[in-house]
Amino acid sequence: MLAYFDCFSGISGDMTLGALLDLGVPLKWLKETLAGTPLQGFDLKVTSVSRSGIRANRVEVVVNDHQQERNFAAIKSIIENSPLSNAAKSTSIDIFQRLADVEAGIHGCTPEEVHFHEVGGIDAMVDIIGTALCLEYLGIDQIAASRIPLGKGFVSCKHGKLPVPAPATVALLKRVPVCGTDIEHELVTPTGAAIISSIAQSFGAMPEMRIQHIGYGAGSRELESRPNLLRIIVGKAARQAQDVAADQVWIVETNIDDMNPEIFGFVMDRLFEDGALDVYWIPVYMKKNRPGTLVQVLCETQNRDAIIERLFSETTSIGIRYYEARRRLLARETFMLKSSFGQVAVKRIGDPAGQTRLVPEYEICKKIALEKKLPLRLVYETIVNEANRKENLNS
Repeated sequence: MLAYFDCFSGISGDMTLGALLDLGVPLKWLKETLAGTPLQGFDLKVTSVSRSGIRANRVEVVVNDHQQERNFAAIKSIIENSPLSNAAKSTSIDIFQRLADVEAGIHGCTPEEVHFHEVGGIDAMVDIIGTALCLEYLGIDQIAASRIPLGKGFVSCKHGKLPVPAPATVALLKRVPVCGTDIEHELVTPTGAAIISSIAQSFGAMPEMRIQHIGYGAGSRELESRPNLLRIIVGKAARQAQDVAADQVWIVETNIDDMNPEIFGFVMDRLFEDGALDVYWIPVYMKKNRPGTLVQVLCETQNRDAIIERLFSETTSIGIRYYEARRRLLARETFMLKSSFGQVAVKRIGDPAGQTRLVPEYEICKKIALEKKLPLRLVYETIVNEANRKENLNS
């Protein structure tokens, strides 16, 4: 099941929980499950509210008595020793780990020493653990999100006045697409930033899907310019052809016409070390009919900034473009073949028609050809033929 977090007014822990409950998670079940953990002294209050005429769930964590401060080490221990499923434990700890790592960097302490103060501590625990439980209950295993809008101004907290977005929020949203607004409120809380940056696999436009359910979670404030809501849209991802997967990648590119061409080979090697999926040079004619090279690099989101930095540091480029692209991938797997040359890695690639193609790894074939003093073509053909014979015997 695929969930798309439409964060047009930001995201917080209570908005997330409200939207997930609106999608059909029973409040009674959530309360009973949370009551089975060591968390005590709180209650979940859910009310139906209207934001710009849209009905939504407003969730409040009501603390019944004074709560002690807990550091991350204590919170992790509580989660690990609870009767929650392994999946819910893992999701909850991952979110808290991100939050603790960021807070530790800001306050100059270790993650284990980070304290989640009083009401904020129990509030964050209920929001985060509750979110993990709801995602599991709904059977959501794929999560995408829109870009995240940020407010401005200042917010009061235990440490005094902080700029909006708060330092922890900004740090948690590194490498996440964000945009500024003129709204003088905190649209994204640290808890909301920790949740979405931990659980979302991609950010951007809504992926192709068949919508089944829509849930709305309301924030505490009324906003003049937009409804203060988080919308979660759940459905099935659009079916792809058999053995074809889809994902999103980044294309990073620049034009170069004033660099020693001998350097390009070195740059390519370094880009692959930085996580590039593919690197290629395209001959182009530029201004004043000067011959040049269009450098294009294919990479995933987490490696994009390193790729850009490498191009700036290793080439003469003074400007780099980057944009998202969608791609389709044939299913593939690697297996070890006992060939006449010894153990060899071979890729098995399946196509939508159900046909299988076997492709030996180039570097291994090259190494064998050099060691055996054989033509590379002969090594390649021998391995392919032996791999096909083995496949036919096993079919």
